[in-house]
Amino acid sequence: MRQPDIQNPEKVEPLSKASGDAEDTLYAVRQKVYPRAVTGRFATWRWILVWATQVLFYGLCWVPWNGRQAVLLDVVERKFYIFDWIFWPQDVFFLAILLIISAYSLFFFTAVAGRLWCGYACPQTVYTEIFMWIEEKIEGNRAQRMKLDQSPLDARKIGVKVAKFGAWGVLSFWTGFTLVGYFTPIRELVREATTFSFGPWEIFWICFYGGFTYLFAGVMREQVCKYMCPYARFQGVMFDPDTLVITYDPERGEPRGARKRGVDPKVISKGDCVDCGICVQVCPTGIDIRNGMQYECIGCAACIDACDQVMEKMNYPKGLIRYTTENAMRRHWGRKEILGHVMRPRILIYAGVLIAICSAFVWGLATRSTLRVDVIKDRSTLSREVEGGLIANVYNLQVMNMTEGTRRFSLSASGLEGIRITPAAPFEVDAAGLKSVTVEVAVPPESGKAGSNTIYIEVKALDDENVRAREKTAFLMPR
Repeated sequence: MRQPDIQNPEKVEPLSKASGDAEDTLYAVRQKVYPRAVTGRFATWRWILVWATQVLFYGLCWVPWNGRQAVLLDVVERKFYIFDWIFWPQDVFFLAILLIISAYSLFFFTAVAGRLWCGYACPQTVYTEIFMWIEEKIEGNRAQRMKLDQSPLDARKIGVKVAKFGAWGVLSFWTGFTLVGYFTPIRELVREATTFSFGPWEIFWICFYGGFTYLFAGVMREQVCKYMCPYARFQGVMFDPDTLVITYDPERGEPRGARKRGVDPKVISKGDCVDCGICVQVCPTGIDIRNGMQYECIGCAACIDACDQVMEKMNYPKGLIRYTTENAMRRHWGRKEILGHVMRPRILIYAGVLIAICSAFVWGLATRSTLRVDVIKDRSTLSREVEGGLIANVYNLQVMNMTEGTRRFSLSASGLEGIRITPAAPFEVDAAGLKSVTVEVAVPPESGKAGSNTIYIEVKALDDENVRAREKTAFLMPR
């Protein structure tokens, strides 16, 4: 992460002036934050997550699979390919379960250790980290960036700013391009780009997503986390006294004060905090963790890495700022007691529900049939008498082949004595295809009661007897 800093004192805009000595204020002008680079174990984990998420996002759409890309959300054809799985709109149930899993995961991890999602894997955090890295490489370190912004506008400053904004723009465009590449095959999109033949919706979404990436990660940055993200507002209800959060230890750190390296703080009646301000300088949202837990804290742990380095230089124990809990601070618990209280009833309930939902989701995917059949009675054709004195009903079958190979299927009907289905000949359905089949089901008039009778229509794959679908429908007999 980088080191935030305040360039100018707070400025306020007047709302109204009731008298010459008093004025109301409407809002505070944004105080620009200049994050300073920091290293450490938490910074390493953040960059691991940056690389993992971006390699996945930018690379997955280029992976070939069965003659197509591995992940393709074909909205036009209403087919969603994820490796060997093919999902149709009727599979929205799986999306609902996935959203529930995401919500429970958020509850679980927040209850255990606060805003882990925000600090390490949130797209806003990830892209802000990337954009700040680009800014540092082009404009220099924190002091150089501050000096550049305060300097008068000249050719060098214009050149540096144009280079930075240009790099941000290229990355934002490629991000939007990649997103659209999951809905329009990415190689086809590249061909369209070389001939400037984008469709209107492709242009719109590339510009829309790329533009907001630029705005949020390059311009607004911490403002998104502080003022726009709803999670910052309701996170407090997910915490409890045993939630691990980033905390400054005031008992050990206060009173603060500067001193020479290696000086025993007890000798000078000071705490361990040397009041260097580096914990504030590295915070991407510009807060002072020493003021206690604040909703602006995104849990990135940059202040822990920075403070530990200062403590190491001063020959003091690390952990003045650390992950701990409210109860641990009050009762002076050690690591063993803290970890012991992590497995509390609330966490066990969250974990149990999450495991159950994940297990059901995996089981549903593993046992998901590769054949789906919808049976719709033809309402335009009522029951009628056909050759041989039989009573016939007409049905429309929607047969979905959810594999990537052409398959042949056979039809059969059951449920009433003497039932027959026409045509009975096998038929083919293309790979990942949908075929409409109109069939006539006929029965002797004495085999059912007047009105509605239950029958079953079965579709079975000829190459695998385990792939079959049996659908119930109503057969109407004249009164």
